[in-house]
Amino acid sequence: MDWGAIFSNTAAWMLSPTTIAYAIAATGLAVHFGYAGLLNFGMAGFMAIGAYSYAISILSFGLPWWVGILVGMVMSTVFAFILGIPTLRLRADYLAIATIAAAEIVRLLFTSTAFEEHTNAADGLGGYHAGFRAANPFPEGTYGFGPWTFNANQLWVRVFGLLVLAVCVYLVWALMRSPWGRVLKGIREDEDAVRSLGKNVFSYKMQALVIGGIMGGLGGAVFALPSAVVPASYTTSLTFFLWTILLLGGAATVFGPALGALIFWVIMAFLEGVLPSLAAEGILPMSAIQAATLRFVIVGVALMLLVIFRPQGLLGNKRELTFVK
Repeated sequence: MDWGAIFSNTAAWMLSPTTIAYAIAATGLAVHFGYAGLLNFGMAGFMAIGAYSYAISILSFGLPWWVGILVGMVMSTVFAFILGIPTLRLRADYLAIATIAAAEIVRLLFTSTAFEEHTNAADGLGGYHAGFRAANPFPEGTYGFGPWTFNANQLWVRVFGLLVLAVCVYLVWALMRSPWGRVLKGIREDEDAVRSLGKNVFSYKMQALVIGGIMGGLGGAVFALPSAVVPASYTTSLTFFLWTILLLGGAATVFGPALGALIFWVIMAFLEGVLPSLAAEGILPMSAIQAATLRFVIVGVALMLLVIFRPQGLLGNKRELTFVK
């Protein structure tokens, strides 16, 4: 077993664009669920809209890359309104079902041949990187050390993603310390009591859905920066990964989603390297492909144990969340 390669690959995931993108989207999910109490299972839809809006803006309309980012934010806002107006008055379990369905509708629309001219249907989109790479402030060369060695374009993707994550984390920190954030927490705990004080609960929920949705769209755009936009990447499993990340780090915390994304992808990368190697050496009675799939089972069991024994997550406060009282 090549432990050097396994640890090197695992460490590389600590600063991967995927880890950063999931941290951004999970921060938005923290606004939805951790602070507003919205059981949103459709974050994959927001990420898909952010990624496709970015790519289509560049490929179909010739817009600059940074305008594509803004278009993704606008379209995420529009999707939040379309999703929120008919669903935010639903009970939590019905809201979860409705948001799952909405995310699947979005993915199927991007897969459909009806919009193939712009979405390229199931094949997805690529070749939109020139503008972003042209804005790279780093000269050509190699940066970093060990498993964190990047060329200029790879470094630029990571730096930009970390900047977006920092802005999102700061925004959540500032909002939740404000009177608006305190009202939002009150809605999470007892929306009838907040409504009795004359607050427009629906309006606050919609604002939270929009803010968290924009962060989801930004996560989708960062996710698409280094590679391509493929509809198969935005299935319900993406949303479930985000929920795992959120619960791991702490739902009602500022830094929990970022920590959860880091730990989640490091563990997934480590198991992806170790389990097939154990199967190849005959230690595990299964094929390498089956062993690689086993990591999802292990992570699922770990999530169950986490919810049972530490439902507030690694950084959370148990008193923060109603469902753990």
